[in-house]
Amino acid sequence: MKESSAESLDSSVQGNWPPLAVKDVKVVLQKEKSDGISSPSRDDDSTLQNPGSHSSILDENSKSQLGIPEGRNKSPGLCFSDGKCLIDYILVYRKSSSQSEKREIFERNIRAEGLRMEKEACLTNSDVIFLKLHAPWDVLCRYAELMNIRMPFRRKIFYMHRRHKFLSRIEKRINKFRGWLPRKPMKFDDDTLPYLEENESFTAPFSRSRIHHFIIHNKDTFFNNATRSRIVHHILQRVKYEEGKNKMGMNRLLTNNSYEAAFPLHEGSYHSKNSIRTHGAENHRHLLYECWAWWGVWYKYQPLDLIRRYFGEKIGLYFAWLGWYTGMLFPAAVVGLFVFLYGIFTLEHCQVSKEICQATDTIMCPICDQYCPYLRLSDSCIYAKVTHLFDNGATVFFAVFMAVWATVFLEFWKRRRAVLAYDWDLIDWEEEEDEIRPQFEAKYSKKERMNPISGKPEPYQAFTEKYSRLLVSSSGIFFMILVVIAAVFGIVIYRVITVSTFAAFGWALIRNNSQVATTGTAVCINFCVIMLLNVLYEKVALFLTNLEQPRTESEWENSFTFKMFLFQFVNLNSSTFYIAFFLGRFTGRPGAYLRLINRWKLEECHPSGCLIDLCMQMGIIMVLKQTWNNFMELGYPLIQNWWTRQRLKREHGHIPKASLPQWERDYNLQSMNAYGLFDEYLKMILQFGFTTIFVAAFPLAPLLALINNIIEIRLDAYKFVTQWRRPLPSQAKDIGIWYGILEGIGILSVITNAFVIAVTSDFIPRLVYAYKYGPCAGQGRAGEGCMIGYVNASLSVFRVSDFEKRSQPRTDGSELFEEAVKYCRYRDYREPPDSAEQYTYTLQFWHVLAARLAFIIVFEHMVFAIKTLIAYLIPDLPKDLRDRMRREKYLIQEMMYEAELERLQKEKDEKKKKESPHHKEWP
Repeated sequence: MKESSAESLDSSVQGNWPPLAVKDVKVVLQKEKSDGISSPSRDDDSTLQNPGSHSSILDENSKSQLGIPEGRNKSPGLCFSDGKCLIDYILVYRKSSSQSEKREIFERNIRAEGLRMEKEACLTNSDVIFLKLHAPWDVLCRYAELMNIRMPFRRKIFYMHRRHKFLSRIEKRINKFRGWLPRKPMKFDDDTLPYLEENESFTAPFSRSRIHHFIIHNKDTFFNNATRSRIVHHILQRVKYEEGKNKMGMNRLLTNNSYEAAFPLHEGSYHSKNSIRTHGAENHRHLLYECWAWWGVWYKYQPLDLIRRYFGEKIGLYFAWLGWYTGMLFPAAVVGLFVFLYGIFTLEHCQVSKEICQATDTIMCPICDQYCPYLRLSDSCIYAKVTHLFDNGATVFFAVFMAVWATVFLEFWKRRRAVLAYDWDLIDWEEEEDEIRPQFEAKYSKKERMNPISGKPEPYQAFTEKYSRLLVSSSGIFFMILVVIAAVFGIVIYRVITVSTFAAFGWALIRNNSQVATTGTAVCINFCVIMLLNVLYEKVALFLTNLEQPRTESEWENSFTFKMFLFQFVNLNSSTFYIAFFLGRFTGRPGAYLRLINRWKLEECHPSGCLIDLCMQMGIIMVLKQTWNNFMELGYPLIQNWWTRQRLKREHGHIPKASLPQWERDYNLQSMNAYGLFDEYLKMILQFGFTTIFVAAFPLAPLLALINNIIEIRLDAYKFVTQWRRPLPSQAKDIGIWYGILEGIGILSVITNAFVIAVTSDFIPRLVYAYKYGPCAGQGRAGEGCMIGYVNASLSVFRVSDFEKRSQPRTDGSELFEEAVKYCRYRDYREPPDSAEQYTYTLQFWHVLAARLAFIIVFEHMVFAIKTLIAYLIPDLPKDLRDRMRREKYLIQEMMYEAELERLQKEKDEKKKKESPHHKEWP
């Protein structure tokens, strides 16, 4: 390996580097110049990519090669008035602001840091002033070195294993055959979009002393726009605006209204009169719109490298995770759809639904007090068939599959994240120590202690005060959870009251389907309560987080994230948990009902089972929640931006949008919400919980989530590219606290699905009947023929004369059954009224209960064992990536060593020339 590297490095000095065949590795190196000036390349946005990546990148330096006129990127709206200095950042303030003194000191210190400034008044509001900032080359170099920004210094080495001639021939024939097949529609066509190219370069932390090692084709574009904005933001966060130890930073000036807004510019318009296929892209924003945010490319892979270059690694990782989650939903959606279709195809052979539909002589007891009539069991025929669609023999398999799927999804995401971290140069990136929050400084400025890392004094929060605040905050969280439980209690009371009201309704359709009408309206009301409480919870979570006084921004963000997730998760799923595990479980029996506040009889399940109520709850909530989220995602910013345009039109008449400079157009857009990507992650994590936790009761949940996410990706893309100001590009190695939350949801889903199958569905009672009490008892088999008589065995008999007075139906049933009803049936395993121990539990009840508990234990242990085994077998880093990282590290060290030797040799040669002996005559 050392010999091959030495040969390749020696060849770099000779000009063109020929392919080297060294044993099992073929190394192909591109031409490099020893002085660091390369052939035309994309220096402004050079990235480290996976050679197999589907994303590619447009670059200013390659525009001339692609037929794009030079200088297009330097439009008047992106530069100073001289047309040369690129605008790296925009600050906005009002002349009427009272903080002019702080602003003057701040701007004076900005100049002292070397940044160039230019002010310009707003065309539509004379009170608004735009402060344009530009970082010169020397400032960029100085801070790039301080911030350890990695920049490209050498073309990457591609190596591939040599193959036998016979295998090479086979591969050529396969590739020829593939050429006849249609190309993959989800990949971008490089022939159609020639500006999507791959760029492979080694990178290293920038150093001014080794600047000759880096690929610098053009100083204006060596640092891309995102990097320039990040450097300027870093400077602004450390510039003082007032005398004092902690009187610094742009964020504090935004808080005290010295400045109204601060943002990097979008790179021009996302629209163009010319076609991108014939004239190329105007800029990166235009390219992102055409290849990502436009609805016509909804089926294409996301250009993740382009997203990362324009918006930064943090936003790039969010879309990478969302795309990975959406892709992983495909197998889950297919299997869920298969389970649903299996229910449809086996519906005609289902013995249980057949018996229910044929039970015209079976009279069911009323489901509510007084107003509810006696019913025939056959009236539940349609509901029994619908229940079979979700509760069939494939349900248990699907529950196990989804538990394993959640583990595979998380484990393979770790591998995908590792690949992205390698491609995006995040492997060795360490997050800088967060700045102390201004609120924390103001509160504890009198108490200080030495920071063990920086060695500087900083404000300190006493141990007792910290944990007393945490205790108060925890009490607030507990109280808000009680509020959620109270809201669920209110929904329960509504269901109990309205079932009697609908039973006495004048409209026959409602009267005959009183229980379904009750469930449907209760779910809609529950959704409205959920949305209202979400607004309240955000304010409470904000108050409690500020009450805790977190020290840094990351601590504040993690604390707020946990509270908001906990509140919204409990709020969204509390009613679902009630329906799944409590509805109809504690109602008692006819003649001895358990009552709420000794007044209202608790709601019973439908004669066909409780699963139909759970399916309705999940289906309605999921569809309504996702529809509302998508409206708020796009509709709200669109309405706000439309209203801003109408206001400007009323005040200043019609102003063509193209006549406004870029900074003014961006200022009129909506700023990214204060919590960054929090809202985007939260709704997806809640959806993930809804998709996995009760998936045994609703197999179509993954399919609905998949459809929503395909729309969600393009909605988010459209919003980021067209409706929002450009967010500050920032770095991140992973998705943060959300990964731990996903793991917790995965564990909870195993438990809840075990209980749904064992408690909510009729899977266990049917199994017990087939093996113990049915026609096949003792034969060790269970089929549809073994379920004959199951419905009759699952219903108990009640004598009508034993009804309580307040439960006695107002009619005796003679109008429906031609004679007064003497006995009715109800779902339970109890002794008949003529028995010596009337209405006590039968032996079958205890058998079913024992089987349910055993199933829960066996299911959980089996699934957890499978999840643990899968997590153990799947390494976090792919083997080829590990090998590439080791090889790259070795080659980089060799290259740097050889380059340094080359530089020293040059210096030595120059020194010899200067010190060459001159023949002088002696006097």
